[in-house]
Amino acid sequence: MLNLIQSNHYCIFIFLESVTKEADDDGDDDDEDDEDEDDDSAVKEENGVLVLNDANFDSFTEDKDTVLLEFYAPWCGHCKQFAPEYEKIAKTLKENDPPIPVAKVDATAATSLASRFDVSGYPTIKILKKGQPVDYDGSRTEDAIVAKVKEVSDPSWTPPPEATLVLTQDNFDDVVNGADIILVEFYAPWCGHCKRLAPEYEKAAQELSKRTPPIPLAKVDATAETELAKKFDVSGYPTLKIFRKGKPYDYSGPREKYGIVDYMIEQAGPPSKQIQGTKQVQEFLRDGDDVIIIGVFSGENDKAYQLYQEAANGLREDYKFHHTFSNEIAKLLKASPGKLVVMQPEKFQSKHEAKMHVLDLKDSTDGSEIKEHVLKYALPLVGHRKPSNDGKRYAKRPLVVVYYSVDFSFDYRVATQYWRGKVLEVAKDFPEYVFAVSDEEDYSSEIKDLGLLESGEDVNVAILDEHGKKYAMEPEEFDSDVLRQFVQAFKKGKLKPIVKSQPVPKNNKGPVKVVVGKTFDTIVMDPKNDVLIEFYAPWCGHCKQLEPVYTELGKKYKNEKNLVIAKMDATANDVTSDHYKVEGFPTIYFALRDRKNNPIKFEGGDRDLEHLSKFIEEHATKLSRTKEEL
Repeated sequence: MLNLIQSNHYCIFIFLESVTKEADDDGDDDDEDDEDEDDDSAVKEENGVLVLNDANFDSFTEDKDTVLLEFYAPWCGHCKQFAPEYEKIAKTLKENDPPIPVAKVDATAATSLASRFDVSGYPTIKILKKGQPVDYDGSRTEDAIVAKVKEVSDPSWTPPPEATLVLTQDNFDDVVNGADIILVEFYAPWCGHCKRLAPEYEKAAQELSKRTPPIPLAKVDATAETELAKKFDVSGYPTLKIFRKGKPYDYSGPREKYGIVDYMIEQAGPPSKQIQGTKQVQEFLRDGDDVIIIGVFSGENDKAYQLYQEAANGLREDYKFHHTFSNEIAKLLKASPGKLVVMQPEKFQSKHEAKMHVLDLKDSTDGSEIKEHVLKYALPLVGHRKPSNDGKRYAKRPLVVVYYSVDFSFDYRVATQYWRGKVLEVAKDFPEYVFAVSDEEDYSSEIKDLGLLESGEDVNVAILDEHGKKYAMEPEEFDSDVLRQFVQAFKKGKLKPIVKSQPVPKNNKGPVKVVVGKTFDTIVMDPKNDVLIEFYAPWCGHCKQLEPVYTELGKKYKNEKNLVIAKMDATANDVTSDHYKVEGFPTIYFALRDRKNNPIKFEGGDRDLEHLSKFIEEHATKLSRTKEEL
C-alpha cells in the first residue's frame, strides 16, 4: 500500500511537474506572442489591407515599384465609410499581375509619416511610385482608384510635367511683364508651410492651365533669388503676389486647389462691373448694406475709365466697384462722364454728412487719388459693424462702438435708427474717431470681456483704442450727453482700460514664464529683456505638440540673464498691444528689448528645438553664451 501510495505520489508528482513544465512552455509562447504584437516593425494585415507605421514603412516600401496608401484617422467618419471600399480595392489589386500592395497608415499615430507626406485631412490617398508620392484627388470609388493605380504602375508611366513655372532673375521680367495676370509664390525650400502648399499650388496650376486663356502660376526660390525677394519685400514664406502686366498686388486668397482656382478666375476678370439701368442704382440705395462706388464714363476708350480700372485692381479685395456708360444713370447721380461717385445706402445717410462724394477724374489724376477718395468716404458717420465686415471696414482705431439690438429690417428699423441718431449727434463732433453700432448678440463675447454682459442696460458703449486697449462706459441710461462725456473723458486720457486676464501666477519661476493679460506690459514689453512669446489656445493640437519642445527651449535658455521664454493663453487673456496680431495658433513673436513695438514673427520654419533656437540666436540682442556652447 505504501509502495502504491508512494508510487501514486510519484506519479502525481511527475504529472504535476509535467503540467507545470507545459504551463511554463505555454507562458513562454505567450511572451513570444506578446513580443510579436508589440513589434511595430512587423507588417500586419487587416481584411486584406496592410498596416504600416513609422517603424515599418521604409523597410516595406523600399523595394516596391507601386504601393497604394491611405492615411486615416480612427475617429474620422469619412474614413470609416471608405473602409469597405478600400478593402475591395485591396482584394482587386492583390489579384493584379503583378500584385500591387494596398496599405493604410493611422496618421494620428504615425505622425512622422503624416508630416513627411503633408497629410492635412482624412482620408488622404497617395500612390507611392518607386518611393515618390503621387497625389490622388479623384473619386473614392473602387473603379476610379484601381484604374489610377494601374496607370501609375505601368512601367512606361512618367509623372506629368509641372504646370507651375519656375522663375529666376533671368526670366522673371519677361514672363511676368508679358502676362495679363499671373500668380507668383516666393518660397523657401526648407519652409514647412511652403511644402504643404506645394501640391495644392501645382494642382491649381494644372487646372488653370486648361482655361482659355490660361492663368499661369509660377514660383520663385526666394533663398536663391535674393534680389527678387528684396525687390518685392518678401519677408516671410510663402509670400504670394498677383502680377498684372508686371504690377504687383498682394494675394489674400485661399491656399488650397479649388480656392486658388476660384479666386484667380475671379481676379482675372475686370475689377469693376458695369451697371446699365437706374433700377440697379436705386436697389443699391434702398437695399444696400455697404458703400456704393460708381464710376461714370463716356465709354471704354475713356482715359478716365482705364485709370479707374487700374486703381480698382488695388482695392478689389475689399470693395465692390461699378461703372456705367449710361446717360440715365449719370442724370440720376447728377454726375457727368469722368466722375467717381462714392455714397452710402439710404439707411446710413444722415443730415450730418453729404449724400455723395464726387471726384473729378482728370488726365493728371493718379491711382493714389482714387484710392484715397474711396477709403476716405467708405464708411458712413455711424456705420453698422458686424462680424462679416469687422476686419475690413472697422480695423481703424480709436473705434467707438455702441451695442444694442441692431436690426435694420423693416419692422425694427425705426428703433434701430432711434439709438443710431443719438450716436450721430456725438460722432459729428469727433471726426478723428470711427463710430459704429453693433448688435449685442453678434458681440456677446466682446461685451462679456468688457464686463457689460450683466449691465442691465439696453445700450452699452466701449472704445477700442489703437494700442489694443478697451474702455467700457459705466452702465448708465444712454443718451447723447452721456456718450459725449464718455468720449471726451477718453480723449483727455481719464479712462482706465478693461483687461481680460487670468489670475497672475503666484509662482512663475519655471523655464517658460506664464504671461496673463495683467502682466503682458510688465513681462513682454519690459525694455530690459528680449522676450520670445508664444500665443496659444488650450484646445489647439499644434500647440499641444509644441508644448514639450517649447519647455525644452525654456530650459536651454533659462540661464540667459536678459532673455525670457514666455507663453500666453490668448483665448483667456487680452494682448494689450496691437503690434502682436494673433490670427492663428500657435503664434510666436520675438520682442527685442529695443523694438517692442516691432516684434519679429516666427514663421516659415519648423517649430522644433533646432529652428526655434536658430531663430533666437539670429535675432537676440545679446546672448551671454556663444553659439557653440548652445
